[in-house]
Amino acid sequence: MNTEPANPLLSSWRNGAPRQAILDFVARVTTAGHPDFVPSADRIAVFDNDGTLWVEQPLPVQAHFVIDRIRALAPQHPEWQGLQPFKAVLDGDLAGVMAVGMDGLAELVMATHAGMSTDAFAGLVRDWIATARHPRFNRPYTDLVYQPMLDVLALLRAHDFKTFIVSAGGVEFMRTFCETIYGVPPEQVIGSSIVTRYVVKDGEPALMREPKLHFFGDKEGKPVAINAHIGRRPIAAFGNSDGDFAMLEWITRGPLAGFGLIVHHDDADREYAYDRDAGLARLARGLDEGPGRGWTIVHVKDDWDRVFRL
Repeated sequence: MNTEPANPLLSSWRNGAPRQAILDFVARVTTAGHPDFVPSADRIAVFDNDGTLWVEQPLPVQAHFVIDRIRALAPQHPEWQGLQPFKAVLDGDLAGVMAVGMDGLAELVMATHAGMSTDAFAGLVRDWIATARHPRFNRPYTDLVYQPMLDVLALLRAHDFKTFIVSAGGVEFMRTFCETIYGVPPEQVIGSSIVTRYVVKDGEPALMREPKLHFFGDKEGKPVAINAHIGRRPIAAFGNSDGDFAMLEWITRGPLAGFGLIVHHDDADREYAYDRDAGLARLARGLDEGPGRGWTIVHVKDDWDRVFRL
């Protein structure tokens, strides 16, 4: 499917300071002779995924995948009926699922994401995302991507930017769909990962996923991952929570002209409104410090003419 809008000049954005800030930044860094001009090789932009490129409420999309996998596997694990955090999932207690913290969530992830080959896991994700629907909007999750951010991706690519996704989400989960819905190929997707081991069984080589965390790509882990995977310091960063703060801080303090943008979800009618009390998606420091650091704060309610893609 085509991820590029007909009009690359941010047509789904309302006229205002955030839209103009994006256009001004792109003009400055791509105009030869301008003091902020950046050669095309260094035009790299990074985007968080959940809450920045697509919906992340009431739970991140990958959490919905985990929940559905727990339910599918439950008949093979009768002990889960009385064991947390599995019990919360089977009881439909979403608040209880989120209350278990990162250790509990990691336990759920390992129970559903490991013990299989990378090819088998990718097949599970593709099958699930082809049929799963959002509990509020009753639309496929791949429909609930933000058209204004697709506009930004298109604008940057039209000006020789290379675009990457840098997320706390599982890298192999995201790589199954990011090229289709965002136009970002798998090699430009960076995320959390579990330990993977090369094996040969009956003459067939495979990469097997083990129940052990390899890397968690959130907060301070994002700049570390960018350095390890890209090898260049990007000049633009887009996020929506304090989990993206370190990424924006590092990129906007670089030697070249830098741009930072935070999406503030404040539109409960068209999507969701959340910030300081949003748990894993908490946005407080970014709101407080972002403007003083020169970052652009986007208010969904005022700045986006349309939220989701058609």
